[in-house]
Amino acid sequence: MIKDKAAIVGIAETAFARRLEASECELASMAILAALEDAGIAPSEVDALSSYTMERTEEIEIAGNLGFGDIRFFSQVGYGGGAGCGTVLHLAMAVASGQAEVAVAWRSRKRGSGPRVWATSAERLYDGYKYTRPYGLVRPADELAVLTRRYMHEFGATREHLANVALTCRRMANNNPRAAMYPKPLTREQYMAARWIAEPLCLYDNCLETDGALACVIVSAERARDCRHRPVYIHAGAQGISAPHPGFMNDYCGTPFRTPSYAAAKALWRGSDFKPDDIKVAQIYDAFTTMVLLSFEAYGFCGRGEGAAFTENGALDPGGRLALNTSGGSLSEAYVHGFNLINEGVRQMRGSSANQVPGADVCLVTSCDDVPTSALILRN
Repeated sequence: MIKDKAAIVGIAETAFARRLEASECELASMAILAALEDAGIAPSEVDALSSYTMERTEEIEIAGNLGFGDIRFFSQVGYGGGAGCGTVLHLAMAVASGQAEVAVAWRSRKRGSGPRVWATSAERLYDGYKYTRPYGLVRPADELAVLTRRYMHEFGATREHLANVALTCRRMANNNPRAAMYPKPLTREQYMAARWIAEPLCLYDNCLETDGALACVIVSAERARDCRHRPVYIHAGAQGISAPHPGFMNDYCGTPFRTPSYAAAKALWRGSDFKPDDIKVAQIYDAFTTMVLLSFEAYGFCGRGEGAAFTENGALDPGGRLALNTSGGSLSEAYVHGFNLINEGVRQMRGSSANQVPGADVCLVTSCDDVPTSALILRN
């Protein structure tokens, strides 16, 4: 049980843009050093690291380049966008169990100027993609489009509901100078007139193409009390793969709407003193608008099929039922595999968000709904 035994004491990120000159290694190094500076901790004290399996910069490069001490714990978490919260969870467990004292999680990516993953597909496929890519579902957006159409058919969701998510994220980004879409307003009329990426998903239902890096620093609760900023405690964390264990979408066996988030949510709430009704601000993985609706249902904010209606009547704004992605999220701040959601959760608990939710003292952060995933509950 990690409950409140470790805390995030430093966060930082590079600039976000469609194209940055620095390499992924350089971006990662910049973000990590800035996070340590934010925490007031010397690089030589770092003894634990965690990132994504898709991270190209290896631990030995980071540790050697930045002058870390002996590394006593390191891990990588798989499944792309499902990994972010898992990296923090792994380090919280390492710190809570005494295997590490100063831990750093990071993600660096050049998605804006780098190659597309699907552009490198092999001619023969042996994994779960053999059921989708030969039939034209080449990009993640293609698969999410199929899922979205079925969700609309079964539960009456409309593009208006998807727009509620996209417009909320853009409004948040318009108050956040770090956001790639600051200050670029988006109207409902612009959303409805946007070009298709994979119908019924339009341009604004898809995350940004971004270069950038982020990092955070984790220490024990005891040490956190002496750091520069108010500690943000890692109250609970979980990973999850729902049976029958799909790699991306569960669209060829069982129900496609019982996503990996269901398994993560069950474990998360079991390890927490809080319940969904206690959460007033959440950073929900939003590579696509549809994922947000499904996550509302998986994490218990509403019932099956009710995620679309949950977005109505200003529910996602600060002061609403559940303030959503207050930095702008992957749809309007930056898409760095969801790591910016973790840092924004920390800002909300510090009281320093550009869209601060009054009285928020607990924040849910989630990783990708539709792949093996992870989640955190942060508190101040």
